[in-house]
Amino acid sequence: MGPAQLAWGARVVAVRLWPAEDYTRVTIESDAYLEVRRTAMRSPTQLTVEIAGTELYASLHELVGQLKSDDPNIAGIRVVQGGQGSITLTIDLKQAIEPQVFHLQPVAAYQHRLVLDLYPRQAPDPLDQLIRERLKELDESSARAARLLGLEPAPQHSSLPADDPIGALIAQREKEPAEPPTRPVTPPAATAKAPAPTPPKTTSTERLIIVAIDPGHGGEDPGAIGPGGTQEKDVVLQIAHKLRDRINATRVAGNPMRAYLTRDADFFVPLQKRVQKAQRVRADLFISVHADAFYTPRPQGASIYALSTKGASSAAARWIADKENAADLVGGLNVRTKDATVQRALLDMSTTAQINDSLKLGSAMLGEVGRVGKLHKPRVEQAGFAVLKAPDIPSVLVETAFISNPDEEARLRSQAYQDQLADALLRGIVRYFSANPPLARNRQA
Repeated sequence: MGPAQLAWGARVVAVRLWPAEDYTRVTIESDAYLEVRRTAMRSPTQLTVEIAGTELYASLHELVGQLKSDDPNIAGIRVVQGGQGSITLTIDLKQAIEPQVFHLQPVAAYQHRLVLDLYPRQAPDPLDQLIRERLKELDESSARAARLLGLEPAPQHSSLPADDPIGALIAQREKEPAEPPTRPVTPPAATAKAPAPTPPKTTSTERLIIVAIDPGHGGEDPGAIGPGGTQEKDVVLQIAHKLRDRINATRVAGNPMRAYLTRDADFFVPLQKRVQKAQRVRADLFISVHADAFYTPRPQGASIYALSTKGASSAAARWIADKENAADLVGGLNVRTKDATVQRALLDMSTTAQINDSLKLGSAMLGEVGRVGKLHKPRVEQAGFAVLKAPDIPSVLVETAFISNPDEEARLRSQAYQDQLADALLRGIVRYFSANPPLARNRQA
């Protein structure tokens, strides 16, 4: 049976839409290979894909119903019956897009997948995102203080110097108004000039500490699935959000901390891209959050892993690393991406110093996590996790619990346990920085 015949007989079993600021993914899953006859960009904001198989019309039309108005990249989807037994899928875009159209072979629970990744030509910069979030907080804080004092809100910040984004971010923070009074303030008389809020005193040694939080899996890759149907990708994102909020409200030795999430919604991020994002924001730490699973429901307890370049510290650690490193296969990585070789080379440059610092971080966090739940192993394990291979960032992978254990699955779904776990992870981060203060940043970098 030839490819054309396979395409003609293919049956679509699912269509999925994964919107995100980074990119929007369209996935068409079928029980046989789908032949793409033609792909064309009619303009920078319109993509057409011609697919063989008249029986695909009804299934592909389901994509229209999945599209939401707040999709950052797709404005509309149309499915039209074409000639010669084909279907034309037309996607209207909100901005200029660089599409990637590729096939994925069956893997894990998936059959054949045809994937359309729609990347904005102006790719979002992780550092810009971090700065925008901080400026939004500053504007909200300024407006809140102004309202309490009966003043006109200050104009919102529009831009920062481009030569030193991190330094500019710190400078903006130093301009933040003092905390509003805890008791009501009588508005000044209309004829009186109200005093301006007094900014807090800062020192020249204050420096922003950035922690990259990496919620594992996402999008096409659900990660492990508990006996009750809980998906790893969902609970680790919830924990990551809680940890982010705690980090953003914490200072260490007078220094403010700021969290950056490698994904803040349900979409797939390749392993190398997670590392690159952390490097782009010049993270001081990288913490990848997961929920373990095993073939049987018996294993339980949290674990923390650091990188090893000399083999795994145990058979279990090697098994976990192999499973996590397979995320790109399940999530759907376009192996034809031009810079894949360069990215892979980058991930092989880890240093002994990075690993030693990662072990210190892991030990500090493990001691705190052990106070809120059981530990699977009493020490930091090591293995060749691809996501921990940033050569210049202490990096750990936290397996919060065994989602395959019914009791621990229930705990992972619990808001109370998620809060306790986020608190423990934060305490571990603070302990690490208290013993290992971050170095001053190179302002010229």
